[in-house]
This record gives sequence, C-alpha cells and structure tokens, in this order.
Amino acid sequence: MAEHGITADGVERWAPGSHILWRYRENGGDGIHICRPVTVVTDTSDLLAVWMAPGTECVRPVLADGTPVHHEPLATRYTKPRTVVRDRWHGTGVLKLAHPGEPWSVWLFWEQGWRFKNFYVNLEEPLARWAGGVDSEDHFLDISVTPERRWHWRDEDEFAEAQRVGLMDAAQARAVRDAGNAAIEVVRAWGSPFRDGWPRWRPDPAWNTPVLPEDWDRTPARVST
Repeated sequence: MAEHGITADGVERWAPGSHILWRYRENGGDGIHICRPVTVVTDTSDLLAVWMAPGTECVRPVLADGTPVHHEPLATRYTKPRTVVRDRWHGTGVLKLAHPGEPWSVWLFWEQGWRFKNFYVNLEEPLARWAGGVDSEDHFLDISVTPERRWHWRDEDEFAEAQRVGLMDAAQARAVRDAGNAAIEVVRAWGSPFRDGWPRWRPDPAWNTPVLPEDWDRTPARVST
C-alpha cells in the first residue's frame, strides 16, 4: 500500500518504502500492457526513484499465441494481435529514476553480486502520477550508458518499424529523437542522475517485495503530471 503526504508544492508524495505501480500504456491504444509493482526509494519535487526487486510478479505483453514479443520477427512484431501475461521479473533488480516532466527515465542495472553494469535511458512520455502509481507510454528508442560514460543508441530498428507501421508519426518521431539528444547532452555533462552516486545505492533489506494486485489495469480516478 502506498503511504501519502501532501508537500509544499501541493503534490501528494509517497513515503519511502511505499508500494506503487509503474505502468505503460500500449502503443496506439489506451490499455495498460506493462505493469511493474515497485517500492518507492524517494519521491520529491525533483526526483521519483523506485526499486523493482528480483522476482517481482509483473504484467508484460506477448503475442496472442503466447510467443514472447522479442521472439517475433521485426516485420510482424507490431502488427500481430497481442495479449498480456503475468510473469516474474528475471535477473537482478532495477532501480528507476525519473525527473518530473522529463520525457525519459533512467534505469540502473547490476550483475550478480552488485557489480554495476550500466545505465539505461528509457525514452517515454513524462510520467503521469495517480493515486496508485505512475503511467507512461514507451517510445521504442533507448540509450545505453556505461559507467565509463560511453553511450550508444538502442532499439533503433524497433523505432523505425514503429514508424513504418503507423504507431508513431513523423512529428512524434522527431520529438523522441530530440528528447534522446537532450538526454545525451546530460550524459556528456554527466549531470543528474548519472553523477549522483546511485550505483552505490542498495535497497533496505527490511523491504518486502510488492504484490501485483488483481486490478493492476484499473483506470486512475485522478491523474496529475
């Protein structure tokens, strides 16, 4: 359950240790097709940081016949019918960081034994807050950033295919690429959150893994940005 508090900026903030949902709408539709229960690390006017623990039960999209999306050839990946399944997050946990209003979030990945692997810039709609969590829409294109500050684009083929099949028009594609270039400038300057020491962060061992609720796809009664 999320614990709330109203701060001076008038936004209802979640207390550290609260459980919320981090969700993505399906591209080209209004339904939720990705839902990940997470634990709030910090929630301020400058930053929302959440932890997705290993083994967390999540919701992810698959093709209607159960085929994992990334096993489908790119030419038909976004045109075949889909459904969603409940599944567990495999591998190590993920720390997600988002500055309010920015069209991307930054994710941190570790290898086993807490050896830091990389930052991952997920280009997306700015997060929309609601009582139970945050919602966004993924924009296909991403950026991987090493601890040595090297970066490269990710999923440019999926970004191009999404445009080809009409999930993203030219104007939106330009805006997404512009957002990516803006994120790269932050990387080059080693600005926040990259400079903030997050690779050394560790979750509170007293935290419980959040539970995926039955109404994980509920429509928010109140949404704020």
